[in-house]
Amino acid sequence: MRARALMIQGTGSDVGKSLVVAGLARLFARRGLKVRPFKPQNMSNNAAVTADGGEIGRAQALQARAAFVAPSVHMNPVLLKPQSEIGAQVIVQGRRVGTAKAREFQDWKPRLMEAVLASYSRLADEADLMLVEGAGSASEVNLRAGDIANMGFARATGTPVVLVGDIDRGGVIASLVGTRAVIDPADAAMIRGFIVNRFRGDPTLFADGMAFVADRTGWPPIGLVPHFAEAGLLPAEDIMGLRQGPGATAGVPVVAVPVMPRIANFDDLDPLRAEAGVAVRLVEPGSPLPAEAVLVLLPGSKTTIDDLAFLRRQGWDIDLAGHVRRGGRVLGLCGGYQMLGRSIADPHGIEGPVQTVAGLGLLDVETVLTPDKNLTRVTGATIAGGHPFDGYEMHLGVTTGPDTARPFARLADGRTDGATSADGRIVGTYVHGLFAGDRQRRAWLGGLGAATSDLAYDALVEDVLDRFAAHLGSHLDIDRLWAIAGEKP
Repeated sequence: MRARALMIQGTGSDVGKSLVVAGLARLFARRGLKVRPFKPQNMSNNAAVTADGGEIGRAQALQARAAFVAPSVHMNPVLLKPQSEIGAQVIVQGRRVGTAKAREFQDWKPRLMEAVLASYSRLADEADLMLVEGAGSASEVNLRAGDIANMGFARATGTPVVLVGDIDRGGVIASLVGTRAVIDPADAAMIRGFIVNRFRGDPTLFADGMAFVADRTGWPPIGLVPHFAEAGLLPAEDIMGLRQGPGATAGVPVVAVPVMPRIANFDDLDPLRAEAGVAVRLVEPGSPLPAEAVLVLLPGSKTTIDDLAFLRRQGWDIDLAGHVRRGGRVLGLCGGYQMLGRSIADPHGIEGPVQTVAGLGLLDVETVLTPDKNLTRVTGATIAGGHPFDGYEMHLGVTTGPDTARPFARLADGRTDGATSADGRIVGTYVHGLFAGDRQRRAWLGGLGAATSDLAYDALVEDVLDRFAAHLGSHLDIDRLWAIAGEKP
């Protein structure tokens, strides 16, 4: 029997597509169905490592978790990881296949569609329901030729579409009606309903708005979803989601995180941001690193050398040196770890021109970028204190030097990871997902003089997914969505 399928597309980026799919995945999985999330093409530097050593968008890993299944490379067969304003690394079924500029990528699409359809078919064979997420906007008519992410995929597979608009950003009526006006009539016929997301206030005041959209588009309304504040506790796919978090709390230790253009795997910050005993302050370009910070955390980066140059242009290297002189602590994660060393060499031109650049010199290590990417799930414990963690490595490059003789952690396979300065205040590690471990996070909080809590982070994520699924169930016509998913192509 053919799996039912439903595709959630949006009027734009960051309208809530990823979370709607996650919430629906949890809702239908709770009903005993075998649900598989799928996103044909994603663009994000926030990625997750699968058990088979591939990488997919972080949002699809969260959706898999919502559906109670292990993440698979087939859930996101094409992942684009931006390296510049016009170019991106291309990941196909979990593996890096090259780098393409935006215009060049258009020529890649026909052969990428083959991989997309193969992955989709593989997942559909084991599912009762396929929940497919589109990318960006359904109305990007300039990119419609050869499209594999939105209507091109929907038409190729006969998958019915529900369109999501975000009222919180304004102009939702125009964005929904405008989508109907600009897309091809055959594409418009694939849309079987619309959802208005993130509503605040009295829903009766928007009843006329829902009716207006339905009248002008011919698409029936599926529901008006009120704003769900706790969604901010779930890993965000886009940097836009990261910047929408709560502000710093007065009177608690500050962790400063400089936000660089190619920040990657920034969900490393989520467990810290969920703690009341510490304030994670995201430092935007043009602002200095706060002098009161007890820890400066350099996050991962998709293009370490370029982001390091950006850090220097902001004067953050000077702020960081002052922070260290005052006795502050520094933690570098992955690309941030590489920046802390004495040099970064790119002999193969992986990130751009062949070059060697000076690092920040806070750790006595050197990094050489290599073509082979390390994609591994890891467990282990810190050398100091023996605090356990369960995370992953995702990096290009090998880091060596005297400070690696004082490693940060020992992995379960016997390898050591990272480096520590002689005074113990500067630490670098390749382990992502470090703070999701409750004992590991509490050890860091205690070391920073922050109040610890009994927060169980994994349980928090599960609870939020359950409550968001119930939230969608209360405000969407779930029976209609199920019926739409069962429509034949």
